[in-house]
Amino acid sequence: MKVLLATDDPRPERWVEAIVRRLPEAEVFTWTPEEDSVAADYAIVWQPPERLFERERYLKAIFNLGAGVDGLLRVRSLPCDVPVIRLEDAGMSAQMAEFIAYHVIESSRDMAAYRAQQTDGLWKVLRPIRREEWRVGVLGLGQIGARVARTLAGLDYPVHGWARSPHRIDGVVTHAGATTFETFLREVRVLVNTLPLTPETRDILNHAALSQLMPDAVLINVGRGQHLVEDDLCRLIAEGRIRRAVLDVFREEPLPSAHRFWRMPEVTLTPHVAARTLREETVAQIVAKIRLIEAGQPVSGVIDIGRGY
Repeated sequence: MKVLLATDDPRPERWVEAIVRRLPEAEVFTWTPEEDSVAADYAIVWQPPERLFERERYLKAIFNLGAGVDGLLRVRSLPCDVPVIRLEDAGMSAQMAEFIAYHVIESSRDMAAYRAQQTDGLWKVLRPIRREEWRVGVLGLGQIGARVARTLAGLDYPVHGWARSPHRIDGVVTHAGATTFETFLREVRVLVNTLPLTPETRDILNHAALSQLMPDAVLINVGRGQHLVEDDLCRLIAEGRIRRAVLDVFREEPLPSAHRFWRMPEVTLTPHVAARTLREETVAQIVAKIRLIEAGQPVSGVIDIGRGY
C-alpha cells in the first residue's frame, strides 16, 4: 500500500511519522514536483497542486486535511471518479464551539466594558445578562455547526439553526431551506456562520441578509471569507446595525496590512485559528478509513462533488 502526502506543513515528516506509526504496512511518500509517479493508492492533501492528480492515476481515495473542501474542488485535475473524503471533526468541533462561545459571552456579558472600567479605575456593576436579548443563529448544521448550537444551548442562550436540509437538535429551533432563511435571520441577534463554501453560499453574508438581524447585532464568521461581502459589513457597522464582527476567515489570507478591518474597533480579527487541524486525531481518522476501504467497507465523510460538501 502506498500513501502520498501533500501538505503545506513546513515539517511534513511529522505527518509521515504519525501515519507510519498507525499504518506500518504502508509506504508513505511526500509530494515533490520533480519526481515521477509513486503509483499511490491514497492521497492525503491540503490544497494540492494540479500536477499531483495528473501524475497519480491509480488512487482509491483522496483525503482532505480539513472539513472544508472548497480549495480542493478548485483543482481542475481532481478526478471525478475517485472518492474525496473530508475530515470529520477530529477535534475541530470542540475548538470551534469554545471559540464561538467565548465571543458570544464576550459580547453578551459586556466584558469589553469591564476592561475599559479597569483601565479607568472604575468599580461599576453593569446590568445582568438577559438571554432572551441574545438569541443566537447558527448557519450550517453539520458536525461543527451542530456542536456549536448544542454548546450555546447548553449555556441557556436561545439558539436557532439554519441549514439547506432539515436537522433535529435538542434545545435548538431549526430552520431548513431557502424559504425559511429570512425568518431565521429575523429571529437572531448573534449570527454565527459555519457553512461550507459553495456557489449557493458565496456572498451569503450580504447587506440584504445581515439587515434582517435583530438590532445591535453581532456577526461571527468562521466559515470562509468568500461568504462575506466586506463592503456590506462595513456599511452596516457605519449604519449602527451591527455592533461587532468577529472574523476568523478572509477573502485574502494573510489579510493585507492595508486592509481597513485592521483599523476598525468594531471588528475582532483572528488569523484562521478558530479550529486547527490536530495531527494525531486526523491521522487516526484517516488510517481507520483506509483500513475500512481496504476491507471493502463503506466510509463516512465522502463528499458530493456536485454539491460542494
